[in-house]
Amino acid sequence: MKMGRNVALVALLVWAYAAVAEPPATPAVTLDQAVRQVQSDTGGKVLSAEPHRLGRRLEYRIKVLTPEGHVRVVAVSSETGKTPGSTRSTRSSSGKPGGSKEKH
Repeated sequence: MKMGRNVALVALLVWAYAAVAEPPATPAVTLDQAVRQVQSDTGGKVLSAEPHRLGRRLEYRIKVLTPEGHVRVVAVSSETGKTPGSTRSTRSSSGKPGGSKEKH
């Protein structure tokens, strides 16, 4: 009975190691491709771009200055090249002028 537990424990440890040691998948979309996509989609000027790991997922966070003068951070999935739909902006949430952010 004790031997059965040992075998099960070893099997579990081997499985756990394989799951952790698995190399990350090669992204379908490169950082350069994501930058070009965001620049094309927004018509703005890219200020910075960085990869950001979310567990096993990789996304690119691209900060862009829009033609309207707003700074946005756009997240692009390295797997699909799509934006998840959420972007951060310096524009006030109410959409009214006079928010807490300064205009430059």
